[in-house]
Amino acid sequence: MRKVAIAGVAIVVIAGGLFYWLHSRGREATDDAQVDGRITPIAARVGGTVIKVNVDNNNQVSSGTVLVQIDPRDYEVAVERARAELADAQATATAARTGVPIAQVETRAGVSTASGGVDQAQAAVAGADHEIQVAQANLATAQARVREREATATRTARDVERLRALAEKDEIPKQQFDAAVAASEAARASADAAKAEVTAAQSGITVAQQRAVSARGAAEQAQAGLATARTAPQQLQVTQARASSAEARVKQAEAALKQAEQNLAYTTIAAPGAGIVSRKAVEPGQVIQQGQPLMALVDLDHIWITANFKETQLKLMKPGQKASVEVDALGGRDFDAHVDSIAAATGAKFSLLPPENATGNYVKVVQRIPVKLYLEPGQDPEHRLRPGMSVTPTIYVR
Repeated sequence: MRKVAIAGVAIVVIAGGLFYWLHSRGREATDDAQVDGRITPIAARVGGTVIKVNVDNNNQVSSGTVLVQIDPRDYEVAVERARAELADAQATATAARTGVPIAQVETRAGVSTASGGVDQAQAAVAGADHEIQVAQANLATAQARVREREATATRTARDVERLRALAEKDEIPKQQFDAAVAASEAARASADAAKAEVTAAQSGITVAQQRAVSARGAAEQAQAGLATARTAPQQLQVTQARASSAEARVKQAEAALKQAEQNLAYTTIAAPGAGIVSRKAVEPGQVIQQGQPLMALVDLDHIWITANFKETQLKLMKPGQKASVEVDALGGRDFDAHVDSIAAATGAKFSLLPPENATGNYVKVVQRIPVKLYLEPGQDPEHRLRPGMSVTPTIYVR
């Protein structure tokens, strides 16, 4: 009987071991796993005083629900100021654009007028030079006439002296002597008239020279005006540059207005998606700063399982394999799942102080690699699974 009992126990042990081996073959399980989900931090994008908080911890909210309202009055003033600055910039740009065609017309007209003035001044200089030449010729003619008439006056005066002695002796008629005297006086008067013509010719030269000086001054002034007019294209470029600068200021003012309007919109903090409010840290009347965390939003519609399997368990594991997930919080209830992906590195590599095996004494430690599992849809309509819950997943690798 004893041998039969021992044999029976041995058969039971062998049968149990065989059953366990067959049951566990092709499966990999771990208790280093938890439920993960989307946890979105809600932070302020602008600072200010909170005037209203519409939610509390554990409230279910839908996408677009207003969570927090910041006092918008300062930002409304900023928007109005930005609009006024934009209007001013637009008016300046309009005036600058209007000045460009005016400057173009003035440039063309100025060059044309200056060129005409130069031509007129040069013609006046040429006329004055010609007048000087004519006056000089008249002077030469008058001087020659003076010499001629002086010679005539001298000859007639000598004739009078010769005839005077003869007249006194009554050797010639009195009438002949009187005619000689009259001829002498006429010759002297003609010489005096010629001298007056010389003086007039000299005055004409002086006047012509003065006119020439004045004409040359006007010509120089006209040349200077033409040179100034020819700089108008550069002045036109300056005007165009000012217009471009005004346009740039308009764009800058438009951007400032858009930023002010965005800041005003940021005073209303809305939920980016559906979820449950957690870790609320804001109350009405509180002054908050830009970037300050206010609460977190947990999306229970998108959850998954993160299982940290040992590296020795990954030999046959790959995406798409079936799995079951036992949830501790639900009394060991099983959920169907499948492998979505395997992490690209071990968890230790993403730690704050990753291990450096090249320093100190090396001790081999089996590493764990996160594996992402998705639950099959429709198994948790009441959203009882929450991020952070402990689970035990089993993956069927065969």
